[in-house]
Amino acid sequence: MGHKEDLLDGAKRCLLEKGYGRTTARDIVAASGTNLASIGYHYGSKDALLQQAFLALTEEWGDQAGAAGAEGAEALPADPYERFHAVWEQVIAAAGASRPVWKLQTEVVTRIDDDEKLREAIKEPQREGRLGMAQGFLGIDPERDPEKARVAGLLCQALATGVMIQWMVDPDTAPSADDLTEGLKVLMGEQN
Repeated sequence: MGHKEDLLDGAKRCLLEKGYGRTTARDIVAASGTNLASIGYHYGSKDALLQQAFLALTEEWGDQAGAAGAEGAEALPADPYERFHAVWEQVIAAAGASRPVWKLQTEVVTRIDDDEKLREAIKEPQREGRLGMAQGFLGIDPERDPEKARVAGLLCQALATGVMIQWMVDPDTAPSADDLTEGLKVLMGEQN
């Protein structure tokens, strides 16, 4: 790996260990084995590097969560409730391992009112992430049915955020895939 990749890898480790606000340029240099000048040369600033590292971490989580779609749309059950259950069972099973990423995402969200560059940096990846969730979780092709993928992705993203926050706050009472599936059935009027 070159300095640019080493810096990105070091910044990702720092973000997961220290968080966005507590990570310094010196932390990144120590974690990456590079030097301070490399940050400016390759990324322009520490903040730009942290934004890239944050986006890379969330993309990696998204790739893992998309894979939770039972290894692709072809392997998903045909019944929509069974498919919903299978996906959320795998996402929830990974809640413990994905906690550092969700903790970081929560911190970043609290910073966007004061950091317009950060807000702008995450807008498009958030939109892409929604479409990725629609495809990975539900097997909806965003190119074939963009509006269906958009609205399904909005719902998946809202659910994922809410579920992960509940798991962070109180894992003992956080929803299971069974809870989410039964709740969906109630919402759809298919359970009494």
